[in-house]
This record gives sequence, structure tokens and C-alpha cells, in this order.
Amino acid sequence: RNLIAALIVTVAVVAIIVLAVPRGEPAPRAEIDVAAVAANVEETMGSAVLVPDLPSDWHVNAAELVDAAVPVWDITVAVPQQGFVHIAQGFDADVQWAPQVLSGIAPTDTTTIDGREWDVFTVKNPSDNANISYALGTQAGTDYVLLYGSLSPEATADLASSLSTQIDDLSEAQ
Repeated sequence: RNLIAALIVTVAVVAIIVLAVPRGEPAPRAEIDVAAVAANVEETMGSAVLVPDLPSDWHVNAAELVDAAVPVWDITVAVPQQGFVHIAQGFDADVQWAPQVLSGIAPTDTTTIDGREWDVFTVKNPSDNANISYALGTQAGTDYVLLYGSLSPEATADLASSLSTQIDDLSEAQ
């Protein structure tokens, strides 16, 4: 009888603790002000950078200057029900820089978007390459712009099209 009573008391105490512990929603992630970060990067690099105008349901997870052999302005964006995309601007880079980012994947084709030629990178094994399945890249003056991630080719092309004016401005400024 004592064992059963102790078991009932223990279960009751556990139930009270479980019910008494407050549960809430995690704090929302702070929004990243891409334009403000971009202004700092422009000042640091002495060069203009891309500042995409993204749809309201796309969430910017990171916007940073990556200090590497080729400095990179990198914006990581989560796209609901579609995946993710990196918008990377390699400073003083060319198409030879892209395979360094894409684990050795070289361009497989070219396509024209808004009158600009883009290199197409198709990844055969996304699971072996950080889930990156597709990429587009183009020269923008002395910089190389690379859009890569898990978005479909159509969605990536739409993003490339939305950046055309800024890429043209980069090309003319350099």
C-alpha cells in the first residue's frame, strides 16, 4: 500500500510541475536590416553592394561580409515552401571563384536573363553539397554575383531578374 501511495504522490507531483511550468512561444527572431548592413559593407569595401528588394514572406537569416581570400557580401534568405538562397557578391572575383563556393562545381551551361548572360551551375548531388542544387552567376564589373541554394531554376531566374538593374549599376560603376 505504501508503495502505491508513494507512486501516486510522485505522479501527482510530476503532473503539477508539468502543468505549472509556463510555456510560451519563442521570442521572434530580430529582423536583419540588410540596407544598414550593406551600407557598412560599402564603407568597408569602398564599393557598391547588392541590396535586394525581397518579397515580404522571404526571411533574411544572415547578411554579412565574409572575410576570405575573396571577400564576399553574402545574404542568406529562407524562402517559404521553396528552400533557401544565398545572394553572394564576390569582390574582385570572376567565374573561377564560383567553384570554390560550390565545392568544385563548374558551370554547366549559360542562360540569358534580362539581356545579361548568366553561368548555370547544376549540382547533381545536393545532399553532398550542403543541399545546394542550383546556382546562377554573372560578372558585375570586377565583382562576380552568385545566386545559389535550393530554389528551383525558375525561382532563381526570377531573383536574378529582380537584381538586373543593380547588377547593371555595379557594372557601370566599376
